[in-house]
Amino acid sequence: MTDSHPALRQHSPSAERNREAILAVLREVLPPTGRVLEIASGTGQHAICFAGALPGLDWQPSDPDADARASIAAWIAHAGLANVRAPLALDVHQADWGVQTMNAPDQFDAVVCINMIHISPWSATQALFAGASRRLVDGGVLYLYGPYKRDGAQTSPSNDAFDQQLRSRDPAWGVRDMEAVVALGASVGLVCDEPIAMPANNFSLVFRKRLDAARV
Repeated sequence: MTDSHPALRQHSPSAERNREAILAVLREVLPPTGRVLEIASGTGQHAICFAGALPGLDWQPSDPDADARASIAAWIAHAGLANVRAPLALDVHQADWGVQTMNAPDQFDAVVCINMIHISPWSATQALFAGASRRLVDGGVLYLYGPYKRDGAQTSPSNDAFDQQLRSRDPAWGVRDMEAVVALGASVGLVCDEPIAMPANNFSLVFRKRLDAARV
């Protein structure tokens, strides 16, 4: 296969390290077929890995950053996958996520968001949950991955150092309390399964939309 725009394809070492562990969870919690919206897709490495391994899913990547979207598009061109759509310019704070088209409604079977909520303000997490609740089908999955505090305490010295580093860059950032995130989900009808411990002191959180969840 001819290499496509190699200069545009960004590489994330962490995405290389964690993609197989995340994929193992996604194989268990995502439906075999359906539409998936990925929020804050970053370099695009995850989108290509997951869509390639789960060909029954129609994968919609997105990112608010133009350079990230260019990288995602370059990875899509490089991989040549038919089940990955062009990346959207999506900011969760916007009421209209721009995901509805003539041929595809704004309803998704799953929303995937990896390593976002600790490098954005809490308002972004609130907006993510509100938007996901509106756009997930009944029983749909919201999947989150990243570091979390448990009962207000860091789970490792490395996570504590990481949290301090994040807050030094922006006081609104930081490793979130898992209990607060789970409670936020419950408030919009997204109920969390048992947290899944992941390598490097991270967790997978799998939320499922209640059948009686009210639109928010």
